[in-house]
Amino acid sequence: MSKPIKNNPWYWVPPLYLTEGIPYVLIITVSVIMYKNLGVSNADIGLYTSFLYLPWVIKPFWSPFVDLYGTKRKWFLWMQLILSLAFLGVGLSLPTSQFFVISLAFFWLASFASATNDIASDGFYLLALKEEKQAFFIGVRSTFYRVAMVTGQGLFVIVAGYLEVAYGDNTKAWSLTMVMIAGLMFILTLINLWTTPNVEKAKDYVKAESLTFWKVFESFFGKKDIWIALTFVLLYRLGESQLVKMASPFLLDSREMGGLNLSTSEVGLIYGTLGIIALSIGGIIGGIVISRDGLGKWMLPMIMALNVPNVFYYFLAYFQPESAFYAGLVVVIEQLGYGFGFAAFMMYLIYVAEGPSKTSHYAIATGFMALGMMIPGMISGFIQEWLGYNGFFLWVAFAAIPGILMVKYVKFPYEYGKKQIK
Repeated sequence: MSKPIKNNPWYWVPPLYLTEGIPYVLIITVSVIMYKNLGVSNADIGLYTSFLYLPWVIKPFWSPFVDLYGTKRKWFLWMQLILSLAFLGVGLSLPTSQFFVISLAFFWLASFASATNDIASDGFYLLALKEEKQAFFIGVRSTFYRVAMVTGQGLFVIVAGYLEVAYGDNTKAWSLTMVMIAGLMFILTLINLWTTPNVEKAKDYVKAESLTFWKVFESFFGKKDIWIALTFVLLYRLGESQLVKMASPFLLDSREMGGLNLSTSEVGLIYGTLGIIALSIGGIIGGIVISRDGLGKWMLPMIMALNVPNVFYYFLAYFQPESAFYAGLVVVIEQLGYGFGFAAFMMYLIYVAEGPSKTSHYAIATGFMALGMMIPGMISGFIQEWLGYNGFFLWVAFAAIPGILMVKYVKFPYEYGKKQIK
């Protein structure tokens, strides 16, 4: 096994979170576009692809095993290899007559591997960096995670759209795209093997207290005001959890159906160019200002930045502009706000996870985050078909209000995450 390079977070944080984000976006978002182009209905897309969130919801039940057995580094390297094989399975299953069931089965395998990869990667991040560096790199971390997500909605979709035109066969196009993605995941696994350091063997590594399986949960749910905190986690992205499922179908659907009738490549180009730049800027700025001022000053502005831009989708649905420029402009505004606002959310989750066995506690917190995405997402397609796109996007805007109102009730140190000046 090759010896990793020196522990410099700039070397390993970007590729590690690219590798964490790419499987997630493929399973949760790109699968939506793929199934839409393969003729699956919005209701089925919303229901079944949202159900793929389940491994992220229940991952706290096996997170203690990741925390207590083996190193985090070994866990995430093995999971990334399994993910490569699972996406290869998706690609090879698409030309079959039972493609929907078989590909969903491989996506399920990928979901469990990806959720476990998240546990190990996030635990590694918490162990390898001190609090002030966690705050600084939260912007870099969330940016590269979102870069992976937007790349999935951008580059991968552009490639699939190009192949759709070249072959005149959507099934063949998406099959080849998924096989190429499997190869990319394998390459990223090798990069992480080289760049991630063995911090769990370093002198300053302090092991968590010896905890039994159930004591991990007792120590988490025994935290003061934990249910207020978890309610906030569930509501923070209530609007976005529904928007993310129906945004791509909206851009792809015909004008008669209320959509914008963009091509697959146009949707990929919008998310993969302007969107990725806006997201990167928003995420990096978010991490910098939290590191400078602390989380307290920025929590409300950041949750507003994450949710308010979603209202512009309503105007797109209402006016249905002919030019793709307006769709691109809305995506830029939304991604800029998302990158900025998501930094606060991730920093708050780190705060909630503090205490013994940070890896397991963080997994529990992000499990609730996934639950807040899964349940609303499962019904998003039915709501859209019931209300139409106009009514649906209005509903998304109003769904953000409870999370915004919860800001006044959550408690954390005002200067949490602020870089300490020595």
